[in-house]
Amino acid sequence: MFEARPDRDAEVVLVGRSNVGKSTVMRELTGHDFDTGGTPGVTRQPNHYDWASESFVFTDLPGFGFMSGVEAERREAIKTDVVQYVETNADHLLAGVVVLDGKSAVDIIDRHTERGNVPHDVEMVHFLDDVGVNPIVAVNKTDKIDDLDERLDAIGDRLGLYPPWQQWSDTIAPICAKRGDIDALEACLRDRFHEHGRDDLLKFVS
Repeated sequence: MFEARPDRDAEVVLVGRSNVGKSTVMRELTGHDFDTGGTPGVTRQPNHYDWASESFVFTDLPGFGFMSGVEAERREAIKTDVVQYVETNADHLLAGVVVLDGKSAVDIIDRHTERGNVPHDVEMVHFLDDVGVNPIVAVNKTDKIDDLDERLDAIGDRLGLYPPWQQWSDTIAPICAKRGDIDALEACLRDRFHEHGRDDLLKFVS
């Protein structure tokens, strides 16, 4: 199980597969670089960035799913820890951000579905909903996508957010963290903070 989190009243978690760019999203949200370990599956503990004065923390949870060179048992343990962390802290979570690689997400989801498995990404979106945490789907690496609207429609369709994706603009956030473009994600977070009566946190996503 993960080590203790900072004792804060409000939290936003980033979840997703390995190599989708979560640490880059975290850097853009916080302005702080995190040591990712460089190798998928190496980071087993969350990265927290917190503010004592506002009693708020951003948390980047370790990536899950297939990781080259990481055995299945360890991958499953990471996913279990992520799920338990979200369940344990659900009452504090203002939002759960599921980060996807916009270029590969559809292929990965379809491949798992064809094998009769529930894809991790789909499972995580529904899981957040089930524990009462309103999910945000941050579709990253949009610079590598030719027809963005078509791709966002396809991703939304597979997550039960039926096209056109624009009607889910408070949930689906196209971003390119590497280029510093996370405006759509920050807009979604502003909505969540306001819904939870935490306008004092809006300055962190403006």
